Amino acid sequence: MPSPFPGMDPQLENQEWQDFHTRFNLAISDALAPRVEPRYVVRVERRVYVEHTLPADDELRWADVAILRSDSEPAGASAWGAEFASATAIAPVECELPMSEERHETFLVIRERESMEVVTVLETLSPANKRLGTSGRQQYLSKRESVLDSRSHLIELDLLRGGARLPVVGKLPPGDFYAIVSRSGRRPKAEVYAWTLRHTLPGIAVPLKQGDADVVLDLQAVFTTVYDRARYNLSLDYQRPLDPPLTDEQSAWARQLIEAAARPAL
Repeated sequence: MPSPFPGMDPQLENQEWQDFHTRFNLAISDALAPRVEPRYVVRVERRVYVEHTLPADDELRWADVAILRSDSEPAGASAWGAEFASATAIAPVECELPMSEERHETFLVIRERESMEVVTVLETLSPANKRLGTSGRQQYLSKRESVLDSRSHLIELDLLRGGARLPVVGKLPPGDFYAIVSRSGRRPKAEVYAWTLRHTLPGIAVPLKQGDADVVLDLQAVFTTVYDRARYNLSLDYQRPLDPPLTDEQSAWARQLIEAAARPAL
């Protein structure tokens, strides 16, 4: 059964993103490879980094155990013991310490087959890339800067409603999702595709080496393939509130789509 949404399914963001991210990149690779051969090859590459995370909330929680003063002190208690017994008892509280987590992210590169030179880098952003003040974002921005300083083209797909958008000069057009295509020969200018929950995913231009025509990547076709193959309709809970939440108008629209998709076919 297809997604009830016309384009990007927002429930994937909070429920199945890790699986979707990997499958989506592989499906893009499968879609591009026959379009760019024999001069180019498409490869899935990985980066590993350690992200330091903080607790979800910074409130301290009271512990279940406390040390209380006893009313029955032995008669022969030492002076130190008497002084300790009369001190104000302090109940400990519970806190959480920052922990590190090793993260693995995939991305795509298009290489010229003979030289294996990286021609185009395609990144599908993950939630860690959009969390302010985290090592995941810092490392992604560092990687982004190195690609922008190179001769490689860069494509960034932001299919997440939550988190902070990647920095650009000026303002992005209104939208829920974005694709940014930065051609090496036109920097700092870049092409921005913006669309909302109500739209299908667009086809975007994938640049290659000078003299070779762009290849159009149909993101909607890739998404549909991934959703169907993964059977996300069996695992996604469409009654779960979205984070970030929808507006009242969007919620009513989404509810109609979900109810219509749940009705048995006549």
